Amino acid sequence: MEESVAQVAALRETLDRTLAAHAAERREARAAQQELLAQIATLSEQVARANDRISELLAIAQRKKRPEKKNEPKAKPPPPDLPDDVREAFENRPRPPVVPDKPKKLKSEAKPTGRQPLPPHLGKEEHALSPDRCTCGCTAFDFVDEVVEEKLTVVKEHQRRRVVRRKTGRCRHCRKRTTARSLPAPFPRSKVTCEWMAWLVVQKFVQLTPLDRVRDLLHLQGIPLSMSFLVSQVQRAAGLLDAIDGVHWAQLLAGDWMTHDATPLAVVVDGVPGTHKGHIEVFQRSGLVVLQYEHDKKGETLATKLRRFKGTLVADAEHRHNATFADGTILEAGCNAHGERKLEAAESSQPVLAAEGRTYIRAIFAADAEAHRLKLEGPELLAWRKERIAPLYEEFAAWRDSVLPTLLPDEPLAGVLRYYQNHWTALTRWVGDPKLPPDNSASERVFQRVAKLRLACLFAGSTEGAHTLAVLMGLSATCRNIGVDPQAWFTWALERRGTHADVYGMQAHQLTPAAYKATLTA
Repeated sequence: MEESVAQVAALRETLDRTLAAHAAERREARAAQQELLAQIATLSEQVARANDRISELLAIAQRKKRPEKKNEPKAKPPPPDLPDDVREAFENRPRPPVVPDKPKKLKSEAKPTGRQPLPPHLGKEEHALSPDRCTCGCTAFDFVDEVVEEKLTVVKEHQRRRVVRRKTGRCRHCRKRTTARSLPAPFPRSKVTCEWMAWLVVQKFVQLTPLDRVRDLLHLQGIPLSMSFLVSQVQRAAGLLDAIDGVHWAQLLAGDWMTHDATPLAVVVDGVPGTHKGHIEVFQRSGLVVLQYEHDKKGETLATKLRRFKGTLVADAEHRHNATFADGTILEAGCNAHGERKLEAAESSQPVLAAEGRTYIRAIFAADAEAHRLKLEGPELLAWRKERIAPLYEEFAAWRDSVLPTLLPDEPLAGVLRYYQNHWTALTRWVGDPKLPPDNSASERVFQRVAKLRLACLFAGSTEGAHTLAVLMGLSATCRNIGVDPQAWFTWALERRGTHADVYGMQAHQLTPAAYKATLTA
């Protein structure tokens, strides 16, 4: 009994100690909680003071800020007071034609569906496979059929070394030493082959890859070539092929028409801060393209360049062309695509009238597209234009003359109609010449690739680099327009312009992309 009482007393003592310990822990927790609450209160007070200071600073900034002027919409000026005959002519103006719908493709013209066969000119890699074992475990077969499948594959592009061992022999009669001639190369002691130089040109001016990215790719393949080396190879290629570009320029000057346009190009010039705003000019006719770099956009420069040209120049209506057309030796043909775009922009202020005018131009382009669909050329195309397109221009001129007097001088549509009025002869010249296009879109399409290269490379590193760009991009564009593989042509031309030029004995006019294409079809 006494032992039980002692145990109870011991347990009670242990319980008291435990309760006392828990009470002490609770007191410590309450103290820590009170301390944290005090810190939170302090932080809240600091945040409140900071918010007050921010509000004060914003108020000061608002006081120093100039009040914004509310741009109240200006009221449209009243229409001009029209004479009765002008108002009557406007009300009785010709109604725009109905633009025909685009012709639906005939069943024979519809795109084929399903998997198409691969081009037969591609190299063939063949594999013959036989079954090893039947599902029953037997390995003896009598072959009764085969399944042929054809897939497009690719051989990983790789850089290689070309090692040429040229033996030297001594003549048994005269005892002179003779060394075998090496394989074709771009220039003596060149580090690369014609194929490699053509590959580099294609990477830069066809694939539009900046040279620093080409250098980085080669470094990843374990080929450490410097940027200066790559630049020098591109310059060498342009120097070898410059004569062919000159042949293209002579062909354009000897023709009876060409198109022309220009686009800016930033160029680094020694001693000039930043970049100089030069220009790339394009001259084009029937797929033949020549690009040239000029440091300015003066009309006298263009007129001097075209002084040997006797024909029609399709170009945009710019003041710098006035010197070119001044003496009448070169005839001006305008760009109707610009007029249509101007009419489309004018629809924001004159939606009804601008849409009417644009309908005429759309009908003109639709008639021209129909002629191309019918593959009309020469006299047949001229007759088509006289019969189908000339009347549309006459109706548009009557519509223009009845609408223009009713517009305020500063209205966008009035500016467009004055553009057609001032350049009417140039804009309609193509109707009487079946060789001329209705617009300058072919030149603008060439500039699409110049713009992409400009976006990737930002600028030309020097004036010489800009000239190099013009030569090689012009030759690449010509290859693309006439359907020639650029890398194949560059290789072919460099082999014949390089160290073996005396062996081939071919002049520059025999090495154009068109001449190369003729050798493929011969």
